[in-house]
Amino acid sequence: MKTTINLYSEKDGEIKKFLEQYYSKNLNLKNNLICKIEYENPVEIIDIISCYIDNKQKYEIKLWISLDEDVYICVSDDNINKLIKYIYERYPY
Repeated sequence: MKTTINLYSEKDGEIKKFLEQYYSKNLNLKNNLICKIEYENPVEIIDIISCYIDNKQKYEIKLWISLDEDVYICVSDDNINKLIKYIYERYPY
């Protein structure tokens, strides 16, 4: 199973602005309110969730991650450190 991040926003264009800042390039999104990105290596999501936490006051976005099928975790200031630690411990490669 692939690891996924899901970005949600009620404000049109917020996800696009965030992802363009993250990737440093212009993007075309099919849906401006929802975005799902899949990763083969779960450790790769740490960069984008760290960027999300560092910039979440700038954007009206919610970020959820899924490490296991049909299990979603909302990323927040309260759980970010535990999530990162858990990901590195679960996937030590």
